[in-house]
Amino acid sequence: MARILVVDDEEPIRAMLRAVLELEGYEVMEAANGAEGLRRYQGAPTDLVITDLQMPVMDGLALLRELRRAFPWVKVLAMSGNWRMLRQARPLTPYTLEKPLSLALVRATVSRALQYGRGDQVP
Repeated sequence: MARILVVDDEEPIRAMLRAVLELEGYEVMEAANGAEGLRRYQGAPTDLVITDLQMPVMDGLALLRELRRAFPWVKVLAMSGNWRMLRQARPLTPYTLEKPLSLALVRATVSRALQYGRGDQVP
């Protein structure tokens, strides 16, 4: 089954996503900020990175840019409660979710991202 890295500075969100994704059969790794997420991905690439966009140390936009630069094939799902940040992320990934999260939408978006590759052309 696919491996997913969840990057979010809020532990309750990471825990909720871990629980939902593990119930779907995915293996889940966690990171508390973009810098930690980048290190974890470099050490053990995953099939998908789910990242919040607003975090301390390194935000999700910076993480997304670094991942794209070093690993152009990486699949990333960006999430935020800030629609302006989501709009900034959309040129880098078609997979975005607005917080508060809908668990059904999380499951569907993760499934679609894993199925369709990096997502330059998403049906």
